[in-house]
Amino acid sequence: MNSTILILALITFASTLLGGLIIFKFRKNLHYFFAFAAGSLIAVSLLDLLPESIELSKQINFPIRNLMIIVVCAFFLYSLLERFFATHELEHSHDEHGHVMGPIGAGSLILHSFFDGVAIGAAFHVSFAIGLIVAFAVIAHDFTDGINTVIIMLKNKHTKKTALTFLLLDALAPVVGIIATSAIFVPQKALAIILAIFVWEFLYIGASTLLPETKKHPSKGMLIAMALGIWLIIVVTSLIA
Repeated sequence: MNSTILILALITFASTLLGGLIIFKFRKNLHYFFAFAAGSLIAVSLLDLLPESIELSKQINFPIRNLMIIVVCAFFLYSLLERFFATHELEHSHDEHGHVMGPIGAGSLILHSFFDGVAIGAAFHVSFAIGLIVAFAVIAHDFTDGINTVIIMLKNKHTKKTALTFLLLDALAPVVGIIATSAIFVPQKALAIILAIFVWEFLYIGASTLLPETKKHPSKGMLIAMALGIWLIIVVTSLIA
């Protein structure tokens, strides 16, 4: 790994960490971050993950219909999981443990961040210029990943310590992904399927878990925060379009 890639990996780590730490600093205004996270998760699903998954499928002649079936099945599975654990939580409402959907949602962001790192490493194999473009896009995008990771954990009633642990894992994930590109090969078909699963999971988290929180605070600020989350992803995805 050359020095440029190493520096970019460290910046990616710092970007994710900074995004998450900001939430703790402005915790009293957490509802605005809920709105921002909802907008960014929904936008990244439709403007980044889904197009990339479709593009990979086209390259390997994997039927798009099959890909969409995977997206729908992922939605159904995630709904079942949330329904099951929500029932479990009601039956054990005296427990001090947070909702298990927090680690599931945050874990998917960590895995997504890992593949962001893989994307950086792979891009540098193509050319130095493309590597830089992808790296800077991931750095900007991982800032929102840090925000989303902490918000999902706090929203699901986990402690600050647990949220910080998942934030640290999310910050390390792209660094590990960059390093892994020299040792691990991810088949395109597997990558396309993984991205398709993320599409609906992120849509579900944004629309079903975070978006309802914005309705509890009917103000223009909430709409602005959500619009900023969408706008940031539009800008970032435009850089690598």
